[in-house]
Amino acid sequence: MDCVMQADLPGMNPFVNGVTADLDAVTAGLSLPSSSGPVEGNANRIKMLKRQMYGRAGFDLLRKRVLMSS
Repeated sequence: MDCVMQADLPGMNPFVNGVTADLDAVTAGLSLPSSSGPVEGNANRIKMLKRQMYGRAGFDLLRKRVLMSS
């Protein structure tokens, strides 16, 4: 990260600043055995179903599709 900051790479500086700002969370995410991957996968699946149905039906049909797709 120090090399990127010294090289002043405009595409990498925002990324390094974000990693540096929350370094404890990044370190924990890379070193701990627990993962939020399954939760993120389900959230992504539900958002995809919601986007497919945009403007077509209400919450009841969305609920049925979410339950039927799992």
